[in-house]
Amino acid sequence: MLLAVDTGNSHSVIGLFDGPERRAHWRIATRKEMTSDELGVLLLALLRGAGIAAGDVDAMIVSSVVPDLTSDLDRTGRRYFDVEPLFVGPGIKTGLPILYDNPREVGADRIVNAVAAIERFGSPVIVLDFGTATTIDVVNAAGEYLGGVITPGIGVSAEALFQRAARLSRVDVRRPQRVIGRNTAESVQSGLFFGYASMVEGLVARVREELAEDAPVVATGGLAEVFQDALSCLHAVDQGLTLEGLRLIWDKNRK
Repeated sequence: MLLAVDTGNSHSVIGLFDGPERRAHWRIATRKEMTSDELGVLLLALLRGAGIAAGDVDAMIVSSVVPDLTSDLDRTGRRYFDVEPLFVGPGIKTGLPILYDNPREVGADRIVNAVAAIERFGSPVIVLDFGTATTIDVVNAAGEYLGGVITPGIGVSAEALFQRAARLSRVDVRRPQRVIGRNTAESVQSGLFFGYASMVEGLVARVREELAEDAPVVATGGLAEVFQDALSCLHAVDQGLTLEGLRLIWDKNRK
């Protein structure tokens, strides 16, 4: 079985594949100070809870935007699963031409998402990923990765607001009943939710105008479902997009 790990700044998504079938998946908090032993024990516990033995894992692929955890993830794979993890990075086969000025600057998760989106929707395609940062990634009709947009995630934006405005109380990030808030908490919630949704809609519209192609938009990431009904530009929400991209890239690189 293939163990796929996507390590983000706030959360990590883990999946287990038996061929093309995803047998299990988990979302956990990312802690940069975790050691390889802590990671190993956690992964073993997750597998055990799904009725899967460590010996059933015979391959591992990782995409990570947290350099502090790279060496620990490598040691975890070798020590606890007796496999050499494959890391998504320069030199790996993705089948995706990257037209970024410096391809090494593109986050591994962005490439993985694009690979999966092309497999599901064809090209052109636009990927929205709601994470610590919200990213918009663009693939043209020729199947080439053009680049995209990086903006602070709504969690980061909300935290900055609460830290800088002492009199504003914290609110949950969710869709309020109305745009016009009747109290301070409702007003803040409206501004965060509808303001962010409007920003994303506006960016997607500008991307489509510049791309000059009718590209479907797929969203993924922790808060994608929160905004699903507020974004008319969306064609689909796929929380398994990154894991599927990792599986596809593994298939392209396995010996």
